[in-house]
Amino acid sequence: MRLVLFIGSLKKGGSERVIANIADFMAERGHCVTLLTQYSFDDEFALNKNVKRCLTDIAKEEVTKSRIVNFYRRFMKLYRSIRREKPDAVLSFIGTNNLMAILTTKFMPYGGKRPKVVVSERGDPDFTYPTRLLKFLARFLFCFADLVVLQTGGSRDFFPAKVNKKSVILRNPVNQKFFRPRFEGEREKTIVSVGRIDENKNQRLLLQAFSKLAGTYPDYQLIIYGEGNLKETLKQEADILGLAERIKFPGKSSTVEEDIYKAGIFVLSSDTEGSPNSLIEAMLLGLAVISTDCPSGGPKELIKHGYNGLLTPPKDLDKLTENLQYMLSNFQMAAEMGRNAAKLQKDFDPDIVYGAWEEILRSDSCGN
Repeated sequence: MRLVLFIGSLKKGGSERVIANIADFMAERGHCVTLLTQYSFDDEFALNKNVKRCLTDIAKEEVTKSRIVNFYRRFMKLYRSIRREKPDAVLSFIGTNNLMAILTTKFMPYGGKRPKVVVSERGDPDFTYPTRLLKFLARFLFCFADLVVLQTGGSRDFFPAKVNKKSVILRNPVNQKFFRPRFEGEREKTIVSVGRIDENKNQRLLLQAFSKLAGTYPDYQLIIYGEGNLKETLKQEADILGLAERIKFPGKSSTVEEDIYKAGIFVLSSDTEGSPNSLIEAMLLGLAVISTDCPSGGPKELIKHGYNGLLTPPKDLDKLTENLQYMLSNFQMAAEMGRNAAKLQKDFDPDIVYGAWEEILRSDSCGN
């Protein structure tokens, strides 16, 4: 197949990691893969050497003071980029990228056979499309996609029946390095979290819960991996609480599977999520996990409360503190939940998951 994948950038994040994994797999399978991004950053996921990378942003000299003109020029550059590649299928990720992919392939002069268009919503649609206009456009334009990939059953509630009829739920492809036997030795006295440090990921909630228990469990440290606009603010708050030596912010890590492998507990404290990669990866490694029960239902579809992890309501400090204390004070139960979490490896078998993504992109699986 000739494939075009489209996302805003490859800056390190959950959705970007998934599309990079898909691009690499498709290239290794012998497909001709072009990955389009609007922006380029220094800190990005590396791609297979056989994946062609193209930028669709406009040049500095093309930028005007008019947002409408700038949008039109970016739109046309994306349109021309897709036409030039003559793909059998286009796969887009995240928010307005999905709307652009539909508009450029379904409503513009194309010439020849149009590609199959697959759009993937990676989070909670209510959060991804925050305004009334964007909500309307998503619900309307998704009707013209050939296939809609969602992460959770709860996401279907956002869309009309016409969209749901052409929607599928696919698991996230996970890097092979997270598939390993669970560590069964003495675990480190650490509570870890991985993700972008911002308001939605709400690491402040975890910091506050840890501060309530820090005196009771003086040997434990909290380690938050990632970067974001709230990192320095949370470091200052840890200092004010007198916990700067026990709350660490090491930044992004390219070896997170090693960094958290022997950790005591993994916590996801987000307000909203789709099917969170960091939670999946922690569970595959066999960590005892605690996650907020986000509205779209992603964590609930992974965690059976009390069996392979614990769920807590979003923004509920008291319940998160209670669940964290339970894990810290019930070592054997936490270990058993970690062992049960590791059983998810069979559900995320790379051959099965990647094979499902490959199948939905096959141009002959949809009448164009």
